[in-house]
This record gives sequence, structure tokens and C-alpha cells, in this order.
Amino acid sequence: MTPEPFQPLETPRLFLRCVTVHDATATSSLMTLEVSRWVAAWPVHFTIEMAISHIAASRELAYAGDALPFGVVEKASGALIGWVMLNRDQQDRRRGSLGYWLGEQHHGKRYMRELAAAAVAAGFKWLDLDVIEAGAQPANIASFAVMRACGMKPARKGMVYARARKRDEFCQFYEIQRPRRVA
Repeated sequence: MTPEPFQPLETPRLFLRCVTVHDATATSSLMTLEVSRWVAAWPVHFTIEMAISHIAASRELAYAGDALPFGVVEKASGALIGWVMLNRDQQDRRRGSLGYWLGEQHHGKRYMRELAAAAVAAGFKWLDLDVIEAGAQPANIASFAVMRACGMKPARKGMVYARARKRDEFCQFYEIQRPRRVA
């Protein structure tokens, strides 16, 4: 049996572990129009087959040391409630991007604020990144609150191709630099 590509993380109410093929059905059902409208690469009508393919590609990146695809599991129910993904930038391997989403029934519970800092710390440690960025559409106020809560600061604005909607969309990006090590 192949070991998982990275160790799970735990927060007070959540487990973050590498996604598996067993998450495909839940992933598909959680990707509603309300969730998809905020994420660039996750279309609504995200089928189980699409989820299986996405999970396989994400795990391949994790085994290569280029990503941390976390399935977010609620401790109380044991259910998958969303994803958090850190991806290494292939042009500048010391930079990474943070993406995240939760099923809409889990919005407003402050779960993302709870887990974002843990995911960012894992990106610095396990992917050895120097800078992690995240971006969102200007109307996505909740996402900016998550970015600020994990220490990110405004960095730049720009257009992003949203594969889910097959169009360019304007986004604001925040970033955080690796904390300096004290000697």
C-alpha cells in the first residue's frame, strides 16, 4: 500500500487530509452554483467522473511535491465539507497559490478562518515556499476576510482565466511571505 503524500492536519473542529477517490461523490455534490461562482476551476455540474479525474491529478501533484490537496473533514460529522489546495508555481517554484472552498451549507461557520492559517503554514513547511498568494473576485468579501485572517496583505490586481466559466475575470490578489526564522 502506497503511503499518503503528506500527513493530515488537525484544527479544533476539522481534519485536513489528502483527498482520495472516496471523496469524489461528496466533492461532486458540494460543488453547487453558489460555490462554483467564486472559484475559477470548479464548474457547476461537477460530475463524479470530473471529481475522480481532479482528485487523481491533485494526488499526482502531491506525490511530486508540487501541491497539498487537502480534503476538509468536519470532525463532528466525519463528512467531507470542502477543499483547500496549495499549488507550487511552476515558473517560480518558491511561490505558491492557495485556493479553497466549502460546500454552501458550511458557509458562515468560520471554518475557513480556522483552517487557512494551518494550510498556509503547511505550504511554507512542506512545499518550502517563500510566498503564498490567493486571489478572489472583488465581490467575494468573505474570501478577503479569510486571506487577511491568515496574515495575507494586498499584493496586486489582474485578470484570471476562469475555466469554470470560460472567461477572463478581474481578481484582487493577497499574499504572505514566509515568516523570517529567528536565529
